[in-house]
Amino acid sequence: MGDLVLKQHDWHIEPREYARQEERRGRRFAYERLTPTRTALVVIDMIPFFVTPGSYAAGIVPNILALVETVRNSGGLVVWVVPAPRQTYPGLAREFYGETVAEVFRTSGGEGPIVARLYREFLPEPQDLMIEKTSYSAFHPESAPLAPLLKSRGIDTALVVGTLTNVCCESSIRDAFASGFRTVMLADANAARRDIDHNASLHTIYRSFGDVRATEEVIAMLLHGDEPVFS
Repeated sequence: MGDLVLKQHDWHIEPREYARQEERRGRRFAYERLTPTRTALVVIDMIPFFVTPGSYAAGIVPNILALVETVRNSGGLVVWVVPAPRQTYPGLAREFYGETVAEVFRTSGGEGPIVARLYREFLPEPQDLMIEKTSYSAFHPESAPLAPLLKSRGIDTALVVGTLTNVCCESSIRDAFASGFRTVMLADANAARRDIDHNASLHTIYRSFGDVRATEEVIAMLLHGDEPVFS
């Protein structure tokens, strides 16, 4: 990304939320171990529509690339998710957003091969999984076939990264948890429009749906396999 200064969210989880979970379950994080071969990195909507110069989405590209490399090298699965050029309920989308905005959203992910629709720094490999979704969530059964595909591969853990934190990524984590997956949101590999939106979503996820971790922590967990780290 050249010499461009990368914009990063000033993210945090409030100490009282850490304390609440520690009191509930006796530890800060629900998932102290990651089994790489049972883990999928789900990269959501890292497309030119969102990844623009100076954006928070551009700022998370290096962390996502580091996670992609680690997940692949440790035997996990990388999943690339992009918006489909169709919507689950197009009439509802037009009624809710209006004709113009609904069409902007419908076409935001482009058309053609998924590999060509991703932001230019992402280079999928043949063993990666490519998915289109027709609504916000990558895990909702009416939006994408991701949940059964992951289960058929023995995957039980979803690491969620991408854009937007508080829309497609949060929606995907909620449905992944409801579908029986251990879920982890990467705090510094998800991006929203504003810090306040990003942090509100992290709060909701950590409190009710999954762990919230930093990229370096998750990479260390993958490299250590079943050994507990950063607990």
